[in-house]
Amino acid sequence: MTNDAAPLLLIDAGNSRIKWALADARHTFVATGAFGHARDGGADPDWAGLHRPRGAWISNVAGDDVAARLDALIDARWPGLPRTTIRARASQCGVTNGYTTPGQLGSDRWAGLIGARAAFAGEALLIATFGTATTLEALRADGVFTGGLIAPGWALMMRSLGTHTAQLPTLTTDIASGLLADAHAAPFQVDTPRSLSAGCLYAQAGLIERAWRDLTDAWRAPVRLVLAGGAADEIARALTLPHTRHDSLILSGLALIAAEAASAARCGGD
Repeated sequence: MTNDAAPLLLIDAGNSRIKWALADARHTFVATGAFGHARDGGADPDWAGLHRPRGAWISNVAGDDVAARLDALIDARWPGLPRTTIRARASQCGVTNGYTTPGQLGSDRWAGLIGARAAFAGEALLIATFGTATTLEALRADGVFTGGLIAPGWALMMRSLGTHTAQLPTLTTDIASGLLADAHAAPFQVDTPRSLSAGCLYAQAGLIERAWRDLTDAWRAPVRLVLAGGAADEIARALTLPHTRHDSLILSGLALIAAEAASAARCGGD
C-alpha cells in the first residue's frame, strides 16, 4: 500500500539539464532543484533531508545513460521507490494529441502541454520553450494539440556558427547576454560577436512572432503566447508581442499525469 499523503518526486530530464520537484497532494511544489548532466560535470542532486516520496514520475528526453543515472540516484536515496517514465499518448488529462503517431511526440512537450492546459484552461495557446531546441506547440482552447515546430535553440544556433565558420566566435548564452546587455535598443550591431548574438536572438523572436500571427489568423481567436525555458528572458526582450512566462509546465504536467493515474488505479480497484 502507498501513503497518498506522501509527496511525489517529479523529474524533467532535458538535454541541457535536469529539473526536479517534490509535489504534495495539492500539486504544490514543496521543494525544487536542478542539476547538470554527468557528461558536463554536473553534481548529483541534494536530496538529503527530503521525505521519502510515494513514487517518481519522470520525463526523460536525454537518453538511456541519463535514465540509468536517474535510476541509480533514486535507488541510492530511496531504495525500491516506484517510478514511472511517461510517454505521450493519444489523449490524457484533457489534452488530445494531434500528432499522426502520438507516441513520437517528446514526453517533455506532452507534459508541458498538459501543464499549460491546466494553467490556462479554456484559452488558445502558443507555447514556446527554449532549451537545446526551441519548440512551439499550438494548443486549441478545447485542449486539442494541433501540431508544433522545432528549431535550433539560441545557444545551438550560436555554437553551430562558431563551429562551422572559420571567422566567427563560439559564444555561450551567458557571453551573448552580456554583450547584448547594453545593445538591445540598436537594431544592428557594430562588431562580430554582438552581430552573431543579436542575429541568432532575432531569429528566435522572428520564428515565434511569425508562428503567433499565423496561428491567430488561422484560428481567428486570441492566442496567449506562453514562454518557458532557460533563454526565455533574453528572447522575451526581443519580442514585440505580449506574453506570459511559466517555467514549470513540464513538472506541473507530470504531477497531473500522476494524479490521473492514481485516480484510475483507485477506480479500477473499486
